Amino acid sequence: MAFPGLVHIAITVTDLERSTRWYAALIGAEPVLDEDEEGGRFHHTVFALGGGTVLGLHTHQGRESGDAANEERTGLDHISFGVGSTAELEQWVAKLDELGIPHGDVKKARYGTGVSFRDPDNIALEFFTSG
Repeated sequence: MAFPGLVHIAITVTDLERSTRWYAALIGAEPVLDEDEEGGRFHHTVFALGGGTVLGLHTHQGRESGDAANEERTGLDHISFGVGSTAELEQWVAKLDELGIPHGDVKKARYGTGVSFRDPDNIALEFFTSG
């Protein structure tokens, strides 16, 4: 039995409106869902990504800490979005530049090539290709 792939990723954000605008610009699409969870514990905005994966932005009513994300604490280190080639990676670098999103240099390793950047809550993100 093969281990299953990821279906969705959900991250908690401090300002849902700001993060929704930021991710919509990056993804190039509007959310496919924007609603309160049935139990009323959180509100989520959801984006459809390639390959059937979805990305959810959550805000938990009355429970916001306001802390910025930090990959050096226990929890999420980063989210990596797979791209098909180095040429496609370079297109995403150009898109980051176009959107004014600061990013690191393209880094090559023996297992692949990527570029790192951060969302408005300091969550570490990456575009990566193993090709």
